[in-house]
Amino acid sequence: MSYEGPEDEAPQPRSRRALTLTFAALVPVALLGWLGWSALGDEPGRPATAASPSASAAPGGTSGPSPSAGSLAGKVVVIDPGHNTGNFRHTAEISEQVDVGNGKKECDTTGTATDAGYREAEFTLDVAHRLRALLEERGATVKLTHDGDRKWGPCVDERARIGNTAHADAAISLHADGSAEGNHGFHVIMPGSVHAGAADTRPIVAPSAKLGARVAAGYRSTTGEPFSNYLGDGTGMVTRTDLGGLNLSTVPKVFIECGNMRDTSDAALLTSGPWRQKAAQGISEGIVSFLHES
Repeated sequence: MSYEGPEDEAPQPRSRRALTLTFAALVPVALLGWLGWSALGDEPGRPATAASPSASAAPGGTSGPSPSAGSLAGKVVVIDPGHNTGNFRHTAEISEQVDVGNGKKECDTTGTATDAGYREAEFTLDVAHRLRALLEERGATVKLTHDGDRKWGPCVDERARIGNTAHADAAISLHADGSAEGNHGFHVIMPGSVHAGAADTRPIVAPSAKLGARVAAGYRSTTGEPFSNYLGDGTGMVTRTDLGGLNLSTVPKVFIECGNMRDTSDAALLTSGPWRQKAAQGISEGIVSFLHES
């Protein structure tokens, strides 16, 4: 499973290019410019990168609206790519117990993988890069809990602290599940009320639920992925009180399990570069909606 120890076809997004309408010298009115859209395809399997210097470029040739179209300037989003591709080489370190407020949990886990060996940690980092680029184009400040620059970890408590220290307006942890074949679909995990030890989620339960609902709606609409058929009673929404990444958060935060890597149909999507771009777009739309309404 992708939880922390054990916690662990919409059209392609469109890019924009500016078009300018010139006016005849004898017409005594001022005419407005406008923006047009043109579709650019994604390259299958191409990992996304941080937002490019261009105001319109993004991974896979996609683009989000310019800052003038609903700017997120001043907003901070923390993205937590679940697990780390190096965790399996550091089993002793990630097995260390950390305090999650209402108990002890493993520092981290290795995460899951498809039957063909595509790791959850590879998936989450790729989607994190794509998501970061989309949100930065909207003007948000985006921080990752790690960027493939660590040999293992960070531990779940540190992942929470990174969001807290950044005073994030929203934080999201990206995952993919490792359930049985035939279990498919996605679900969003929200924090339940925990008030124990270093954990006090009571102030963030309501805003996190709102964030989760927005992310679920955006993700489902953009990817076409159904709600989980094995968790959440068909709603796609799950509440948990045993995840250190949520328990120790002081900012609105949710997890998203983007699909089941052990299910053949879901695995075909999760391993597709163009589909991962859709996933990032859907998550981005949910976060943007939440931030605009907060």
